[in-house]
Amino acid sequence: MSTGTEPILLSDIQDGVATITLNRPKARNALSIELMTEVEAALARLAADTSVKVLILAANGPAFCAGHDLKQMSGLDGADAVEAVFTQCSRMMKAIVRFPRPVIARVHAMATAAGCQLVASCDLAYAAETAQFATPGVNIGLFCSTPMVALARNVGRKQAMELLLLGKPVDAARAESWGLINRAVAPDQLDAAVAEAANTLAAKSSFTLKLGKEAFYAQAEMGLDEAYDYATRVMVANMQAKDAAEGIDAFLGKRHPVWCGA
Repeated sequence: MSTGTEPILLSDIQDGVATITLNRPKARNALSIELMTEVEAALARLAADTSVKVLILAANGPAFCAGHDLKQMSGLDGADAVEAVFTQCSRMMKAIVRFPRPVIARVHAMATAAGCQLVASCDLAYAAETAQFATPGVNIGLFCSTPMVALARNVGRKQAMELLLLGKPVDAARAESWGLINRAVAPDQLDAAVAEAANTLAAKSSFTLKLGKEAFYAQAEMGLDEAYDYATRVMVANMQAKDAAEGIDAFLGKRHPVWCGA
């Protein structure tokens, strides 16, 4: 899908690192139905590509993502059509969480509403010091209820409520201190910070990362006893894996492991 001659989503794979780039710069990368459809398709395609070890979510233009495309949504006919958009967005966010490899957000500029939700849905997030984050729906009478789900699973309740209730942006340094992003860096260091994390991940066992990512999000929704029982089963299964045997043997033999992804 493209707007004019430019595709609205760019995709690239280099040395096991896939990058998808939101490319609606004039619309501040607002999440139109068409863009969300493209992102969902890309996630499904890349999830099935065993050459992909890590995924970077990036964006072009003056904003990372301005949230939903309000112009498009204001023209929808009836509650069913509106519900379909929010259902699609929630499905896309869950696809990021359930993507079988780590997903890194590269946040170069403002991320608001569902754009902030995108950042919170990724496993790791690095941002330029000049980036800002906000859930400003309350300012226009539309509480950011779906962004709240991802936000509340990343930061403390008081911090989440400050963003949701006040609707004011916070800078990258504050977002880092709250745990919304991993690190805020100088704008000219953003690509290096993202590449360092991506390359580090790409060198690890993809099987182990998939298993660990899935287990992390599953146990987070469990009570303490259930979580430990589940994590124990995961550890047992992990110990039976070929990559675990290779990793342990390489560690004991003081050599670099050669992963097979199983």
